[in-house]
Amino acid sequence: MLALERFLADVYGPQQAVRDGVIPARLLSSSTHFHRAAAGIEPANGVRIQVAGIDLIRDEGGTWRVLEDNVRVPSGVSYVISNRRVMAQTLPELFTAMRVRPVGDYPQRLLGTLRAAAPPGVEHPTIVVLTPGVYNSAYFEHTLLARLMGVELVEGRDLFCSDGRVWMRTTAGPTRVDVIYRRVDDEYLDPLQFRADSMLGSPGMLLAARLGNVTIANAVGNGVADDKLVYTYLPDLIRYYLAEEPVLANVRTWRLEEPGALEEVLDRLDELVVKPVDGSGGKGLVVGPDASRAELDVLAARLRHDPRGWIAQPVVQLSTIPTLVEDGMRPRHADLRPFAVNDGHDVWVLPGGLTRVALPEGQLVVNSSQGGGSKDTWIVGDDPLTTREHDVQALVADQATVTSSIPVISPEAHLQDHNPEDGPRQDQQQQQQQSRGTRTGGADAC
Repeated sequence: MLALERFLADVYGPQQAVRDGVIPARLLSSSTHFHRAAAGIEPANGVRIQVAGIDLIRDEGGTWRVLEDNVRVPSGVSYVISNRRVMAQTLPELFTAMRVRPVGDYPQRLLGTLRAAAPPGVEHPTIVVLTPGVYNSAYFEHTLLARLMGVELVEGRDLFCSDGRVWMRTTAGPTRVDVIYRRVDDEYLDPLQFRADSMLGSPGMLLAARLGNVTIANAVGNGVADDKLVYTYLPDLIRYYLAEEPVLANVRTWRLEEPGALEEVLDRLDELVVKPVDGSGGKGLVVGPDASRAELDVLAARLRHDPRGWIAQPVVQLSTIPTLVEDGMRPRHADLRPFAVNDGHDVWVLPGGLTRVALPEGQLVVNSSQGGGSKDTWIVGDDPLTTREHDVQALVADQATVTSSIPVISPEAHLQDHNPEDGPRQDQQQQQQQSRGTRTGGADAC
């Protein structure tokens, strides 16, 4: 996470790593999520990655490896909290006996991180969670985090920019916004800088960030670090920025623009996994052994046309864990997404994480957007739990925070808030809310 921070500061600043030959300039300039509009924007406390979710796997030899990085809008922590709540209610005696470390601190840790990111001179910042809206697949998570942090959940239409600042519309009049925890892709944040047809952001938001009057977390432009081709340079970047060796290795990866790499991959296409470099949520991924000849022929043509847009990796047999499915307990492939938050002074790692499980037998794609499931993940500590053995309610509150029922607005109820003549505008907004989670898997897809 620290190496990625320094990389992003360098990419949108002096680009010293490019000058020193560590990473090619062409790779950065051709990345879908490298945004020149973000150049020169300095975060208030020097942090661009307030929240990170790094996907880890254990291969067939038992070695832990980094599968990919997620520093745009990593999602899935709502599953972590919800799974823990259910397990603590169902098996309270195990949590007491095994001293399972709680995950309930996450919302307050995140809130502290967002407060620390406030512009200079703001002692009591107004923080909001910016959601695409009720039609987005991760809307439950946006609602949950806003509720647990005690901050406002807003959509783009709730905000406006004036005098280089961002304001929130309230019944008491405009309220200045200091920190925006956004769950909206860069391309939809500011129609003056990115997509002119966006209905999910607010015109002028990026100018307010450039002036230092609002902090956008995670920072605009972080997606370049999620580029799967940049991922192949991370070991070198860790050595360059931190002067140390990576603790965990990457999965072996072919860069298709390198001499001989494309030809080798094309010859072995039915043996490899091929991924789009700007994809997420498992979208566009092709597992060679599972693909038909026709699918491989189409893929080969796409690789020849755009080798920069793809990487190839060997098929890694992810480790399996017992999973309850329709025909009983069966082994299923899984990966782990730990979450970390950075307040500028300390990087705190959630003592748990999102364990994603591929439910179909033999399936290697674990993403929930591709039909995967999730499991509660325990980190066992040495300290005894502070709750009494038979106080289940206190145990649940300690393990997963209080998550009482959260009213979710149905699409039908939401439509009643608008004039019937707004139908075409409503349809466009709904499409954008959905597409930002499915266009390429979306930054918020897990």
